[in-house]
Amino acid sequence: MKMTDTTIEAVILANGDYPAAPVPREILSSAPFVVCCDGGANSYIEQGHTPDVIIGDGDSLHPEYASQYAHIVTKVSEQESNDQTKAVNYLLAQGKRNIAIVGATGRREDHTIGNISLLIEYARKGAHVRTYTDYGVFIPCNGSTTLQTEAGQQMSIFSIGARIDRAEGLLYPIYNFTNWWQGTLNECTGTSVRIEAEGEFLIFLTYR
Repeated sequence: MKMTDTTIEAVILANGDYPAAPVPREILSSAPFVVCCDGGANSYIEQGHTPDVIIGDGDSLHPEYASQYAHIVTKVSEQESNDQTKAVNYLLAQGKRNIAIVGATGRREDHTIGNISLLIEYARKGAHVRTYTDYGVFIPCNGSTTLQTEAGQQMSIFSIGARIDRAEGLLYPIYNFTNWWQGTLNECTGTSVRIEAEGEFLIFLTYR
């Protein structure tokens, strides 16, 4: 997947910790279209902004905001998916595929793990999606992938059933991981990293 900040069609603000680092804050402030996940709208509105859409089951949106912004609230009561997924599905239905997610980490760790792991599901649906945290970016990948990097950037690779054969541009050699944690804490040595693989995996790349 190739996506730069200039091609982002929409930003999803989840209900984790509100973005504090420059990269996710800039992505949010320059977003052409913002979907807030239910309670994520509380912080966004309190920061002086107005979402384009608020989506979720309505359980964590302040009652006064639910009333004031009722015209942009899309309530989805089904419990088979979380609010982040409901937001992605909404955007895909609108024809928006280049999606950035912010505010998806922090607070409850089980929500954080769930939000990150769901990136693979969204990619399967055709979304070009990345999650930007206060420390770096999570990128879902399928098959051999090349990413633009900088020397010294930290990278972790999480195999989701992929067969990973080799990589170029990393400080430490990689192998066909048998557990998802084995590809963590590597380092980029130059301006690109090439990963030869079959199947799905997640990359986490820190900011410089």
